[in-house]
Amino acid sequence: MIVFSRKSATRLVARSAVLGAAIATLAACGGSSANEDVAYVARDVESLYGEAQRRLDSGNTLVAAALFDEVERQHPYSPWARRAQLMSAFSYYIARDYNKSIQNAQRFLSIHPGNKDAPYAYYLIALSYYEQISDVNRDQKITEQARTALREVNRRFPQSEYAADARLKLDLVADHLAGKEMEIGRHYQRSGQWLAAAIRFRNVVDDFDTTSHTPEALYRLAESNLALGIPEEAVKYAAVLGANYPGSEWYEKAYELVEDHASGVTAS
Repeated sequence: MIVFSRKSATRLVARSAVLGAAIATLAACGGSSANEDVAYVARDVESLYGEAQRRLDSGNTLVAAALFDEVERQHPYSPWARRAQLMSAFSYYIARDYNKSIQNAQRFLSIHPGNKDAPYAYYLIALSYYEQISDVNRDQKITEQARTALREVNRRFPQSEYAADARLKLDLVADHLAGKEMEIGRHYQRSGQWLAAAIRFRNVVDDFDTTSHTPEALYRLAESNLALGIPEEAVKYAAVLGANYPGSEWYEKAYELVEDHASGVTAS
């Protein structure tokens, strides 16, 4: 299971140009409840944006997001509206309302695709998917979405600090997806469905060969092919394991397995 680092992610987001656009705190608006805070009251754009920033700085992230949304609603054609779109997405991200964060960032990109803060918007989308990754026992649709979004950041902005962080996260995502394939493959093995198991382990070797799961996948392929009555394939996978991970515990197990059940067989 991936261990997330919200602190490091938030630090990186906070360094973005978007946050640098925040203005000095102005006078606070009245009212004690969140509903009162975001109720429609016509305000000049600087005061409204400043109040939203103040709420964000004080940790009242959902109210801040709603106030940034209000900036855009009341002043849709001002330069502040463009900044408020991303600040709203950031506020929702900090509040862990990832769906709204993604929606706002995507909306920003649809309206301002060539804006200088586009890299930040793409990165924020990727982070919002990444933070929702669940353990390997659950559906991995979000994990795939995180992988796609992180790749997009790296593809579009390879020299940016966002891409550097995206590449690190991609390694973790790949390991997570490989772990899911291994978990399913082991389940098939326990059920005696050796061909289905072999397909899952082969996916790991083919698609996630740089992850920590590859040595076990090669061993499990040797194991599955022996069970399927294809000792030549079992020997082949054991040989690949020995060539690439000679000191691995999985190679030692594979060597013993082949010695016991495929001695004298030549790899196909």
